[in-house]
Amino acid sequence: MNVSFKSLLSPDVSSRVQAALRRRSRGTCFLFFALVLALQLHAAELANLRNGFSLRHEHHEVFGEKTRLYMTADPAGGYVDVPTAEIESFEPAPPDPQDVASQPTKSQDLKSIVSAASEQHQVDADFIASVIKAESANNPRAVSPKGAQGLMQLMPGTASQLGVKNSFDPADNVDGGVRYLRGLLMLYNNDMVKALAAYNAGPQRVQQYKGVPPYRETHAYVARVIKDYNRKKQAERKQQSKVHTMQDRAQAKNPALAEANSNSTVGSE
Repeated sequence: MNVSFKSLLSPDVSSRVQAALRRRSRGTCFLFFALVLALQLHAAELANLRNGFSLRHEHHEVFGEKTRLYMTADPAGGYVDVPTAEIESFEPAPPDPQDVASQPTKSQDLKSIVSAASEQHQVDADFIASVIKAESANNPRAVSPKGAQGLMQLMPGTASQLGVKNSFDPADNVDGGVRYLRGLLMLYNNDMVKALAAYNAGPQRVQQYKGVPPYRETHAYVARVIKDYNRKKQAERKQQSKVHTMQDRAQAKNPALAEANSNSTVGSE
């Protein structure tokens, strides 16, 4: 005799059981789709360009004639705008072997990397930091539409000439970029404006136009770096002035401290 499970239950109990099963089924489906959505949101993509290059990124948004490629899961972490017409297709990106290799450098503070490069190559740390900010907005995974990579946006050919093995490694990228920047500063007798113009547009353009080339992008770039650099120096001078003021006040309240400082100064002479 065939007896269904439903027939063994009273109508009231049967309806409650069916409702519970439906709720459980809906909950399971919700969790499944939420998991799929989360995986999709965090899965890296490749944008295949018509010129044969591919740009790895986290996700993208299309804004009419331009497509924004976000280089990190956080939208504020940096992005690249690419003409929509130049993108042929998108596909899931394969696992990035550099993610594992670059883990130790991620814990390094960018400030310490810049400081080390500054000391080694004798280039002002604030100047380096301003260039990095203008180039990549401090995003070590930044890739430009032209293919420049990393914090200091090194083109693959330039990175190879500089001996940079991994442009997405912050320390490697900054070391190579600062060496290149130092060479430009030496070439133009420490003229920051010409060095920046050459970093952006190429030394051949600076030579061709005997100064900053008449490109809107280059003029805006040079102005942006110089403005940020001056802001850093003004903040530094303001902080030093504040420290000196506090020291003067402390000495005024404690004559013995002022006398000790005076004696140490005389002794040092």
